[in-house]
Amino acid sequence: MARPTPAPTPAVRTWPLAWTLANAHLRRRRTQNVLTILGIAVGVMALIAALSLTNGFTGALIDATLRASPHLSVTAFRPAGPDPELERALRGDARVQAFTPFLADKGLLTRPATDGRAAGVDFTTLFGVPGQGSRVLELREPERSQLATLKDGEVLLGSALARSVGAFTGEEVRLLNSTQRRTTLTVRGVFSTGNYLIDSAYAFTTLNTLQDLQQTRTITGYQLRLHDPQTARAVGRDLTLNRNYAALPWQDLYGTLLQQLDLQKKVIGFVVFLIVVVAAFGIANVLTLAVFEKTQEIAILRAVGATRALITRVFLLEGLILGLGGLLLGNLLGLGISAYFTVRPFQLPGDLYFITALPVEVRLTDLLGVNTLGLVTTLLAALIPARRAANIEPARIIR
Repeated sequence: MARPTPAPTPAVRTWPLAWTLANAHLRRRRTQNVLTILGIAVGVMALIAALSLTNGFTGALIDATLRASPHLSVTAFRPAGPDPELERALRGDARVQAFTPFLADKGLLTRPATDGRAAGVDFTTLFGVPGQGSRVLELREPERSQLATLKDGEVLLGSALARSVGAFTGEEVRLLNSTQRRTTLTVRGVFSTGNYLIDSAYAFTTLNTLQDLQQTRTITGYQLRLHDPQTARAVGRDLTLNRNYAALPWQDLYGTLLQQLDLQKKVIGFVVFLIVVVAAFGIANVLTLAVFEKTQEIAILRAVGATRALITRVFLLEGLILGLGGLLLGNLLGLGISAYFTVRPFQLPGDLYFITALPVEVRLTDLLGVNTLGLVTTLLAALIPARRAANIEPARIIR
C-alpha cells in the first residue's frame, strides 16, 4: 500500500504569504522606502569609493617606491668583494628577474655659488651600481638608459634632490661622504619616481666611483628584482639560510609606511561604514512606524492563526528588500565614481602626498566585504521592529 505524500511544513507554506504581505506593506510607503534605499545607497557608494581610492593610493605609492628601490637587498655581515657562489645561486633562482652588486654611502651634496645663484646643499643616500643596475630598477626612459651608461665621475640625481641642490644636467657638484672624503661629480641627468621621499634623497653613481672614493674594492651586497615582489621575504630567507648575509625585503624596509597605509584604510573604512549604519537604522525607523500603523492588522492575522515566525518573516523580508535595493544602487554608484576617477585621476601635490595622482583600484574582496556588512547591518536593523511585531498580543489589541 502506497504511503500518502506528506503535507508541506507550515514554514514552507508561510513563505509565499510572508512575501505577499511584505510586498503589500512596501507599496503603501513608497516615498519613505525610496528615501531609505537612497540613504543606504549613499553610504555604500561612499564606502566603495573610499576603499577604492585608498587601494589606489596605496598601490601607486608602493609602485612609485619600488621604481628606484630593489625588491630585495642581500648585504654581507662583513665587507667583502663579489661572491661568485651567491651569484650562481641568484642566476639559478627562477624567482629572481635581475640582480646587481652595489655599494651604499651617505653624504653631503653641494653646488658652489656662482654669479647670481646661491650655493645649494642637501644630504643624499648614494648608491654605486654597475651598468646592469638599471635592470634592477624600473626607471622610465631615458632615465634607465642614463643609469645604464653612467661613466665614472658621473651622478644621477633624484628630481627633488636636484631642485634642492640647484644642480642641472652637465653641472658639477661636490660630495662629502660618510668617511670625510671629497670628490667632484658631474650631473648626468635627473630621475623621477613619483615618490617624493625617494626623489628628494636618492642618487646613483658608478660602482667604481664610489669604491675609489671609499678606497676599497668591497661591495655592500646585492640588490634583486623579483618576478613577484610579494615573494621577497621567502627569497631572502632561502638565499641567506646558510650564508653570511642578511636579507632586507622591501616590506621590512618600508614596514612603517605599509602599516600606516593599512591603518589608514581601516580607519577610513570604519568611519565611512558608520554612514551605512545610520542609513540602516532608517530601515528600523520605517518598519517601526509600519508596526505602529498596522498593529490591528497584525493582531487580526495572529487571531486567525498567523504565527510569530510568520510575522517576523514579513518584516525581515521588508528589511531585506530595502537593504538589497540600497546595496544594488550603492554598488552601481560606487563603481561609477571609481570608473570616473580611473579615467580622470584626482591630481595631488607630490611634495605633500608623495605621488602626483590618485588612481583607483577596485578589489573584489572589498566589494564582498562591503555588501556582506551592509546586508547584515540592514537585517539586524529590521530584526528590532520584526520582533516587536511578533510579540503583539491579539487578544489585548482586539479587545
